[in-house]
Formats: sequence, C-alpha cells, structure tokens
Amino acid sequence: MIRINLLPFRAARQKENIRRQISAFVLSLVFVAGVLYYISSFWTKKITQLNTQINQINQELTRQTAAAKEVDKINKELAALEKKTQVIMNLKKTRREPIQMLEAMTDLVVAKRMWFTSFSDNDDTVKIKGIALDNKTVADFMTRLEGSGLFSNVNLDSTKQENLKNSLSLKSFDITCSKAKAEEASDKKAASS
Repeated sequence: MIRINLLPFRAARQKENIRRQISAFVLSLVFVAGVLYYISSFWTKKITQLNTQINQINQELTRQTAAAKEVDKINKELAALEKKTQVIMNLKKTRREPIQMLEAMTDLVVAKRMWFTSFSDNDDTVKIKGIALDNKTVADFMTRLEGSGLFSNVNLDSTKQENLKNSLSLKSFDITCSKAKAEEASDKKAASS
C-alpha cells in the first residue's frame, strides 16, 4: 500500500492559517487605529471650533459690556440734563411770580394806614406781619386779599396792641393765606369783571 505523508501539507496549512490570523489581527489593529485616529481628529477639530467660538463670544461679550456701560453713562447724563432742563423750565415759569406778588401787595395795602414788618412766601403759603392804625384797616386789607383772586383761605392769626414812644396806639397783625391756583385766580378775576 502506498502511504502518503500529509504532514508537510498540514504543516503548510497551519502556517497559512497562522498567517491569515496574524494578517486579520494586524488589519484589525490598523482599522481600529485608523478609526481611533479619525475619532480623535474629529473631536480635536470640534473642540478647536468650540474654543474659537467661545473666544469670539467672550470678545463680543466684552464689546457689548463696554457698549452697555457707555449707554448707561449716556442715560445718566441724559437724565441729569433732563432734570436740569426741568429746573430751568420751572424757573422760567415762576420767575415773575415774586415780582407779581410784591406788585399785588403794593396795590392791596391800605395806603398811609398800614405797613409790613415781615413778608414770607413758602410754596403755597404766604405769611404777612405788619402794623396798622386800627382793626378796621386790618379787616380792609384782609378783604382786599380775598378779593384779589391771588389768595385764598385768608386767616388772621393774631392782633396785638402796641404803643410807640410818642404814645401812638397801633395794631400789629399776623395774617396767613394760601396762594390761589392759576385757574382760581382767573375765575375770580372774570367773576369780578
């Protein structure tokens, strides 16, 4: 019988299997390394892009913050300017009021029968102190104040007898009244006309 020695064939087959396995293993390692390199480069690129965007956003935020501070500064200056303008407008509206008040007082005083010792004007209240020859003069003056339309709530706070050195007996008086509103004053003047 003929014997065939298959050992070299089997050995060659085993070597071929080992080569195939080693090739598959090396190819698998190369493929895994390639995939890992691709993933690594993808995420590195993504991180770089995100860092660039963060830097751009931070720069924009810095610019916007500076612009917001500038706007706040301008708004504060504008508010101060508006306040100053309002004060100027109020002064323009009321600049003639003291002159008109004193002019009205000179018209309302009972000539040669009384005079003022003190006159104060606080917002809506006017306080008048003075000396008159008699109570009738004080009453006439109060009537004139009420009838002028410039004053309301005319009240006599006090009257006192005063004697001067030359034995002249006079009446000192204190009167408090409220300034009439512009509408009330115009209504009273129209009613008296």
